[in-house]
Amino acid sequence: MATIAAMSPAPLADRPLSEPHRDRLPAEHPERRRILERHAAALAAGDAGYLDPETGLFVLSAAYLVERGSCCENECRHCPYVI
Repeated sequence: MATIAAMSPAPLADRPLSEPHRDRLPAEHPERRRILERHAAALAAGDAGYLDPETGLFVLSAAYLVERGSCCENECRHCPYVI
């Protein structure tokens, strides 16, 4: 029986999971504080994500995206792989 070699996870960006890349959530974004609060709550609770306060859409947390192991190229707000 053939085995499939496990792929190594993609390297993470050099920033805390709580801090999104500046291109994905600029400092001047009007909802930045609320977004970061919701993201922090999701991280603390171990939730996969949170509801965006502006759009009501479900946004994946950085911790959930780390578990996936690589970037999906969908420009996720909290992508931990964006350098």
